[in-house]
Amino acid sequence: MNLGPYRKIILDGLWHNNQALVALLGLCPLLAVSSTVVNSLGLGLATTVALVFSNGVVSLIRNRITTEVRLPVFVLVIAANVTVIELLMSAFFHDLYKILGIFIPLIVTNCAIIGRAEAFASKNTVDRAVLDGLFMGLGFTAALVALGAFREIVGTGALLNRAELMFGEAARNWSIRIIENYDGFLLAILPPGAFIGLGLIIALKNLLDARAKARIQVAASQPVSFEPTAARKA
Repeated sequence: MNLGPYRKIILDGLWHNNQALVALLGLCPLLAVSSTVVNSLGLGLATTVALVFSNGVVSLIRNRITTEVRLPVFVLVIAANVTVIELLMSAFFHDLYKILGIFIPLIVTNCAIIGRAEAFASKNTVDRAVLDGLFMGLGFTAALVALGAFREIVGTGALLNRAELMFGEAARNWSIRIIENYDGFLLAILPPGAFIGLGLIIALKNLLDARAKARIQVAASQPVSFEPTAARKA
């Protein structure tokens, strides 16, 4: 598969237009449930599935709905997808579903999902819309997991606590003690810790972007030298 035509969609979803770190959408569930990696991964994957299927359906029906009713139709499509996801999570990941609570059905009102349906899926073909949903979701999930890992390590000194909630009983001993003899830092797992952690992650991304831009500018400003033809033959 040639990724050339889809390269911008992939990079925008993962980095350049990351819905959590750049667009700053969907922050309510991101900040509320990101106290651990497992919680973050669960909500991130649920949001990704909702994005993929919602984008796909919206793209399929984009030429069959009028401008006046498009937003209510988009909300209905998203709500139907989220209802299926909620039922599946309740059936197969019930303990995790209870922890995530109201934030699973609230995916319906996630501005990132409605925004991608309106701004991209309603204007593009199904393949592009599905790919956009997939990588926007993966980018959102990556931000969630990064924040969850930061808060879990700083807050408890460990990683992958209660992994069995998502991966089953085989993962009960997956917990990794990162900092030995650590009493924990309560602020990290409280709501203020979510804001602080997200701010640090956004600052790190902006720093990396600034350095990459500076390297490109330096490379572009350097003169290009050409060797004479005679010298090359010699």
